[in-house]
Amino acid sequence: MGTLARGMCHRSEKGRAGPGVPRERAKPVRLMRLVWLPLVLCILVAYLTALAHADEHGWIDEGKLGVLAHDIRFLGNHVEPGADINVEVLFTAPAFLRILGLPRPHLGLSVNTAGATDYAYIGLTWSGRPWRPLLALPEALFVAGSLGGGAHDGSLNTAPSERKRLGSRLLFREGVEVGYQLIRRFSVSIMLDHVSNAGLATRNQGLTDFGARVGFQF
Repeated sequence: MGTLARGMCHRSEKGRAGPGVPRERAKPVRLMRLVWLPLVLCILVAYLTALAHADEHGWIDEGKLGVLAHDIRFLGNHVEPGADINVEVLFTAPAFLRILGLPRPHLGLSVNTAGATDYAYIGLTWSGRPWRPLLALPEALFVAGSLGGGAHDGSLNTAPSERKRLGSRLLFREGVEVGYQLIRRFSVSIMLDHVSNAGLATRNQGLTDFGARVGFQF
C-alpha cells in the first residue's frame, strides 16, 4: 500500500508539473520573438540601405515605419490583442514591370506587441495621383494600393480564444494607403491592410490592420 501510495503521489505531482512547463516556456519564447524579429529586420533594412547608397542607381526607393491597430472589426471579428509595429521597404520599379504600370516591389514585416500573430509579406505597390486631370487636389496628396502574399507565425485550424485560426501558413495580402508628401523625401500616411487565404483552406479568419506610417525616400 505504501509503495502504491507513493507511486500515485509521484504521478500526481508529475501531472501537475507537466502542464506548467509549456506556460513557463511560452513567456521567454514570446519575449525572444518580439526581440529578434525587429532586430533581424532592422539589420536587413540597414544593410539594404547601405547597398542603396553605394549603388549610384539606388535600387531601394523608400522605407516606411508605422504603428497599426491589430485585428480591427473590419472584414471580420476582433479577436487578437495588441498593436503591430510595421516596417516596409519599397524597391525601385524594374523596367520589366512597365507592362503592369511600373509598380514598386515591397518587402515588409508586422510584429505584434502582445505576442499575437506576426507576419512577413512581399508584393507590388502601385502609387500615384489617379485623379489627374479630373480633380484639382493638392499635389502632395497621393494614394497607393498593394497586392501580394505573406507568411505568419499564428494558429492554423485550432487556436486559443485570443488567437485567430488562419487556416494556412501562406496568405494573400492586400493594402490601401492615403498619404501626404510633407517634403520631397518625407511623407505621412494612413494604411489599411488585410491578410487571409481567400477561402482556399478550411479555416479563414483573416486579419485586418489599420494605422499610421511615416515614409522616407532615398
